[in-house]
Amino acid sequence: MKAINPATDELIGEYEEHTDEEVGRIIEKVHVEQCHWKTTTFETRRSLMHEAAAILRKNAEDYARTISMEMGKIITEARSEVEKCAWVCDYYADHAEKFLADEIIETDASRSFVAFEPLGIVLAVMPWNFPFWQVFRFAAPALMAGNAGILKHASNVPGSALAIEEVFREAGFPENIFRTLLISARKVENIIKNPRIKAVTLTGSEPAGMQVAAAAGRELKKTVLELGGSDPFIVLEDADIPACVLTSIKARMINAGQSCIAAKRFIVFEPILKQFEEQQTQIMSNLKVGDPLKDDTKVGPMARLDLLEELHEQVVKSIKMGARLLCGGKRVEGPGAFYMPTVLTDVKKGMPVYEQETFGPVSAIIPVKNIEEAIAVANDSEFGLGGSVWSRDIKKAEMVARRIETGAMFINGLTKSDPRLPFGGIKKSGYGRELSHYGIKEFVNIKTIWIA
Repeated sequence: MKAINPATDELIGEYEEHTDEEVGRIIEKVHVEQCHWKTTTFETRRSLMHEAAAILRKNAEDYARTISMEMGKIITEARSEVEKCAWVCDYYADHAEKFLADEIIETDASRSFVAFEPLGIVLAVMPWNFPFWQVFRFAAPALMAGNAGILKHASNVPGSALAIEEVFREAGFPENIFRTLLISARKVENIIKNPRIKAVTLTGSEPAGMQVAAAAGRELKKTVLELGGSDPFIVLEDADIPACVLTSIKARMINAGQSCIAAKRFIVFEPILKQFEEQQTQIMSNLKVGDPLKDDTKVGPMARLDLLEELHEQVVKSIKMGARLLCGGKRVEGPGAFYMPTVLTDVKKGMPVYEQETFGPVSAIIPVKNIEEAIAVANDSEFGLGGSVWSRDIKKAEMVARRIETGAMFINGLTKSDPRLPFGGIKKSGYGRELSHYGIKEFVNIKTIWIA
């Protein structure tokens, strides 16, 4: 298993894959550990999870460099990612006991209540684009609930995967309560079949989600899927354009555009279209592209060259179909998987950048005439993860937000995940929820207890 720096094309690490026999032994050790872990008190778990947060903050610079070198995230964003992981650890350390407290229900019993008990080992199949955050937003609630975790991370971020395992070990968690498997994706189905695995969570592509859901379905095991997105960014006629444009850049360009909840389709009312186009294009064309380890870099490389080539094909095909290129639209010459920040306008139904998820630094602007058309265009997608709407009229914006078919809508703000709020999508963006009290209850046995 090789880790290659996408900014330089250099090999930065090689890792031996676990054999089938090693995998089997690891799973068995995790099972034995979880049988004990589920009997520990919330006080014990809380102390260890706070310590994990402290270790993340203490070693933040090292972890950030690992993230940047393995998948190209700019260092300032990598530091923020590590801090967010510490936040989610602290959040569940402080709130898990309350979230999972017995829920008293008045019935004809002398006492009846709902108890929330751990399921066992949860397999996490995680992507490369947020190599720490995607893992910790699963691991913190899962471990606090009394479950154990086994991580199958993306093959291009093995260093991140092993570093996360070490965070929990250094924090004082039992050695085998959270383990990483260095295996290829083709071995995941056999892991799901293992009777010790009780549930599966996946963040990744739609094809990967379908494969994992099918394998888990055959074993009748619970799944949570957080898949792709093509988030609408709706700009109404009365929006604060300068503020809106500044947020649109961040919403599109975070992680070089490689984010499931990045704004991807900019749905803009025609009277303000030219103003929006000009301001977004001016900022996008001046973003500094370069070494992700430098603090002044604004756009790093894409994670792999094949991803860049796929994105460029979407752009080229859309231009041939009538989209107008305002800036970018090509690879940066030289080593590394760098793609110029790109703005396309006059985007219409049928074009790849309209129909498909664009996982890279490409803005697709879609002109609309009125609110009904804006809502129709926003909902004209097989995805339904997140989105935002921009207007000075909050009542009108909330009306629009309620009609958009997504798992989250933000009004006059950046669409983001937050430990305090549920996160997840509908349609082909997946099902189930992470984060908040909803997320921690996805992988527990919700048990009724009735006393005569």
